[in-house]
Amino acid sequence: MDNNTLAKLLVDDFGGSANLIEVINCMTRVRVKVKDSSKVNYGAIKSREGVMGLVEGDQIQVVLGPGKSEKVAKAMAEISNAKLSEELAAGTDLEKRTRENKEAYKAKQKQSGFKKFTATIASIFVPLIPAFVGAGLIGGIASVLSNMATAGTLTGDGVNNLIQILNVMKNGLYAYLNIFIGINTAKVFGANEGLGGVVGGMVYLTGMNPDMPISNIFLGTPLAAGQGGVIGVLISVFLLSKIENALHKIIPDSLDIILVPMLSLLAVGLLTMFIIMPFAGLISNGLIGFINGVINIGGAVSGFILGALFLPMVMLGLHQILTPIHVAMIEQQGATYLLPILAMAGAGQVGAALAILVKCRNNKQITTIAKGGLPVGFLGIGEPLIYALTLPMGKAFITACLGGGIGGAVIGAIGSIGSTAIGPSGLALIPLIYQNRWLGYLAGLIAGYIGGFVLTYFFGVDQKYVDGASLDNTSKFEFK
Repeated sequence: MDNNTLAKLLVDDFGGSANLIEVINCMTRVRVKVKDSSKVNYGAIKSREGVMGLVEGDQIQVVLGPGKSEKVAKAMAEISNAKLSEELAAGTDLEKRTRENKEAYKAKQKQSGFKKFTATIASIFVPLIPAFVGAGLIGGIASVLSNMATAGTLTGDGVNNLIQILNVMKNGLYAYLNIFIGINTAKVFGANEGLGGVVGGMVYLTGMNPDMPISNIFLGTPLAAGQGGVIGVLISVFLLSKIENALHKIIPDSLDIILVPMLSLLAVGLLTMFIIMPFAGLISNGLIGFINGVINIGGAVSGFILGALFLPMVMLGLHQILTPIHVAMIEQQGATYLLPILAMAGAGQVGAALAILVKCRNNKQITTIAKGGLPVGFLGIGEPLIYALTLPMGKAFITACLGGGIGGAVIGAIGSIGSTAIGPSGLALIPLIYQNRWLGYLAGLIAGYIGGFVLTYFFGVDQKYVDGASLDNTSKFEFK
């Protein structure tokens, strides 16, 4: 029997179109609300071909199986003009809860100028994250093959050619990264995107003869290709947007298309090469040197502090400012040694969720949320666990952060664990760990899981949740 025919028969069995109030699709079954249950022919419904079961109640449930229930529910609603709804499954309910809680927390925060600045930075770099992940993974494969070839495990021209091919793919991003950043920055600041790409390309000084480098007219030192990197591009393209928009206002329309691009590039180009690049180079080198020093000298202590405080930074929206620093570190030294430590914050959340799952095993609502958030939590997507579980519970959020600190301490103590790309965290970051030091990263993850579990199990769960109290959507903390 086809689905439309079954739907027509079921509408009749439920007492006709006028008796149906709402038809609800629930993955494997159709739930029906009726005006008068005495008009329902239960025996006829049970005997219909394709009906696998019937559950009576306030909502009459017709078990049809996955896929079929959705089609039959839709057809029944169309035939009867009843309201069509879809019951929220556990995963969907978790997504809804996560989204609503996140929006509520953000609404409580004051929108300072600094937060607007970090949001702008995010707008520039977030579109590039898939490129970082893809190119980073390809580069990781090339690195592994190269190491195996050096060790003699793999030999032959075919292997060498494959390594070169993969490196060409990787360098499609990394060799021209500043151009991509220039284009995105221009888009965000309202400049011409093509001009933004050209300004980003100036950083490479490709028109300069390396044997006879140009001297800085202010410092007298030779210009260095790539100096200032991503930070220099951000500053230069921001200035481009101001200069370009000013020129549009004063140059006649008939000459605009000719003069504005030329004059904008001339002005910004001179500023970029002789002022911005050296200045941004000092900033970039200083930041990277400072962060590397904190990690290397502080070791486990620095790792603990960074791992424990990262989630509060995320809640305040301050983590976005770290993105250009990660990119600059990758650009200069091949990897960011900060990201693996910060990724431990997610491990603490996973450990906390596991503890909540065990301790509140008789609380159906909480275990449903924990089970729904854990799979993606292991892969580094922590928002469902943060916004739908640990943050509303209050103390669990603190113990989860401390668990992340323990993982960060392990990473800091081991040292020299970096990531070749930004974007993923959790287990998904393992393929991107620099120079095959993934065992150290895995040790940090396990420490974060264990730390978050132990601290949350003993100190992070109120007894009322163990006894079955429902979890509301109100956070015990406000991040302003």
